[in-house]
Amino acid sequence: MPAVRFENVTKTYAGARGPFNALAGVGFDIERGEFFGLLGPNGAGKTTLISVLAGLVRASSGRVSVMGHDVVDDYTAARKSLGIVPQELVFDPFFSVRESLRIQSGYFGVRHNDAWIDELLANLGLADKADANMRQLSGGMKRRVLVAQALVHRPPVIVLDEPTAGVDVELRQTLWQFIARLNREGHTVLLTTHYLEEAEALCSRIAMLKQGRVVALDRTSALLAGTASTMLRFKTDQVLPAALAAQARVTGRIVQLKAHDAAEVETLLADLRQGGVKVEDLEIGRADLEDVFLEIMEGAPA
Repeated sequence: MPAVRFENVTKTYAGARGPFNALAGVGFDIERGEFFGLLGPNGAGKTTLISVLAGLVRASSGRVSVMGHDVVDDYTAARKSLGIVPQELVFDPFFSVRESLRIQSGYFGVRHNDAWIDELLANLGLADKADANMRQLSGGMKRRVLVAQALVHRPPVIVLDEPTAGVDVELRQTLWQFIARLNREGHTVLLTTHYLEEAEALCSRIAMLKQGRVVALDRTSALLAGTASTMLRFKTDQVLPAALAAQARVTGRIVQLKAHDAAEVETLLADLRQGGVKVEDLEIGRADLEDVFLEIMEGAPA
């Protein structure tokens, strides 16, 4: 039995212009102990799918289970198996950090777990804030408390919905070290993130959503191997020739062009010289997950 199973999940909302399909037949398994990535552009259906998993939204059709427990028919057992870090900063302003974690433990029927709470506080850099009121914390510190609340009942499945959005580098490093440790100890992790370098480094398998459908599902290494193997990266202040501009990804002064082999790299460099484009900081490297993501999103059918 997988840790999480989505079986032909659909979710349709009524809209002014007619029904809107937020999810259209999504189905895949997340195996126990996996570090799984769920990627997609805004509006692809990621948050809707997680809301269905958490029991916050009822699917129009299909079935979702967590550790064998149906999220509708056996909601209590399914929810106890999940620890969810939401995107929004939701907190109770009347309690200290430690009190908030004790109260969260009580929601799941967990008592006398102060040793685990102390370990969470230490590993998430919150030990010196344990007795501080939640109102006094910065946004980054509140985000750390949300992570601790999700983990306080030791769930076998951890869901991280954009956990590092808008937080500092120190928290990212601290969080990923701790989550990677929990994953090694057997916890299943489901991650959604717009930081694709995080997904590439952490996730062994990835699903990509577009307009409510799964358009890619494979091991991260296989997804990387399936796209152009080489990327030409450089900086320039000049306008690219039209033929190159049509295939380039431009971010400010940084230009990226994909190539499949050395001969294609030589052709691209020749085209740049012929177009009079002055190139700075030229690099030739392998495609990363962002390249794969953009290629799939641009090529996948709606």
